[in-house]
Amino acid sequence: MPVCCVVYGCSNRSGREKNKRFYRVPKVVVHKAEQFKKLTEERRKKWLSNLHLRSGGAESSNARVCSDHFIRGCPSALGDVESVDWAPTVSLGYHTTSKPRSEASLRREQRMELKEDQQRQSECAEALLDLLQTTESPEPTQPPSDSPQPEDTSGILNDQQDAGCQTDLTMEDIERMEDVLRQNTTELGDLRTKALDTKFNQESFENNEEKTKFYTGLPNFLVLLQVFQLCEPYITCGPMSVLSKFEQFILVLLRLRLNLPLKDLAFRFNISLSTASRIWHKLIDILHESTSFIIEWPERHVLQATMPMGFRQAFGCRVAVIVDCFEVFIERPSNLLARAQTWSNYKHHHTVKFLIGVAPQGYVTYISCAWGGRVSDKQITIQSGLLKNLLPGDIVLADRGFDIADSVGFYCASLKMPAFTRGKSQLSAYEVEETRKIANVRIHVERVIGLVRRKYQILQSRAVPIEHMLTKPGEALALIDKIGVICCALSNLSVSVVPLE
Repeated sequence: MPVCCVVYGCSNRSGREKNKRFYRVPKVVVHKAEQFKKLTEERRKKWLSNLHLRSGGAESSNARVCSDHFIRGCPSALGDVESVDWAPTVSLGYHTTSKPRSEASLRREQRMELKEDQQRQSECAEALLDLLQTTESPEPTQPPSDSPQPEDTSGILNDQQDAGCQTDLTMEDIERMEDVLRQNTTELGDLRTKALDTKFNQESFENNEEKTKFYTGLPNFLVLLQVFQLCEPYITCGPMSVLSKFEQFILVLLRLRLNLPLKDLAFRFNISLSTASRIWHKLIDILHESTSFIIEWPERHVLQATMPMGFRQAFGCRVAVIVDCFEVFIERPSNLLARAQTWSNYKHHHTVKFLIGVAPQGYVTYISCAWGGRVSDKQITIQSGLLKNLLPGDIVLADRGFDIADSVGFYCASLKMPAFTRGKSQLSAYEVEETRKIANVRIHVERVIGLVRRKYQILQSRAVPIEHMLTKPGEALALIDKIGVICCALSNLSVSVVPLE
């Protein structure tokens, strides 16, 4: 169907004029930021004013303006408010001279002016009354000869009353109004404080350590600010962005910490579901790149200098790492091969498995990529590359499932694990004592894993979405791999669960 230009006197049509372009009257965008909404309202109002169209009518909703009415042949961008083509201005078919005004409009303007005059007179009378009451003394004194007499002020008040303004207020009324004003001011301050606490901006976290611990898992606001400053240069935030950089950062931490659905986060931050999903995927990559350096294999002299006393008494200063695996439940894959690879006989559920290495000091020094729940602990340890960090003379502590003594020995290191009772009536006294010492210090890896999963409940989810297992084109890690690294890195910023003495 051909489109006609709405400008009065313009005969351009889309079917007849091949070299003309037609532009729709802009609409108000309400599903984005408030600033974006106001800007689109102003632009639509400007277009309708220039074109002499009625807002809300059919002619404005279906109106088109051809390129002849713009200096450059097309409208400028929404943010380019100063541009001459922000609205059509060329050959609009009417003269800018004003039309003669009707008597009804003149009477309406006179009534508005009279109403404003009466309001100004009332305010002036109240101000004079307050001035008299504040300057009034218990004993009347003779005013100076050059000062205005009280009769003049009362005359002004009488004139105001003649104009229809009643100002007969007593001192009790004024005191009552002042009390109400003070009460309303106090309530307004309390409401502002509560509104600030319900928001997730930087100021609300700065003065509330408990809120920082609950929503982020980090020990205090200073640590939170340091992590944010690592990520801030890579977070994008333009004039049309709904959330600030800090709010985007907090949104991701909330999902990691409390395992909140994206729709819940969209409601909390008053954004759309697609915006929440976009921020989540973008910030996970930034967090992974910015915090992965926190998980680092320590140098031998650092380990020995800070070795906890429990490890010193049991194995000296030779323990390099305690290894273990933990599993995360995932949704049931639709692919049959993926179902077989992710089924865990130990958990009786579809899972992914991480290999984690913990230093004797209680900090995560290694975490592998996510493997299918069916893979054995031995296979993950051998193929993940953790053993390449060992030095001759190191000791590795592990559970019974880690039958990796030969692989550890290849690096001239030794493996300590609890003794097996298979094929024996009972353990010897030496084996019992060795098992006791190993179990006494190896329990710390379970405590560290429990700390990571309690702090960031996304690793305790009953069904992590299967989309998190997919690898994007051009990337080496899946989303679940990055989540595991981020959670362990942020947990390293908390106080260690292992006593150093």
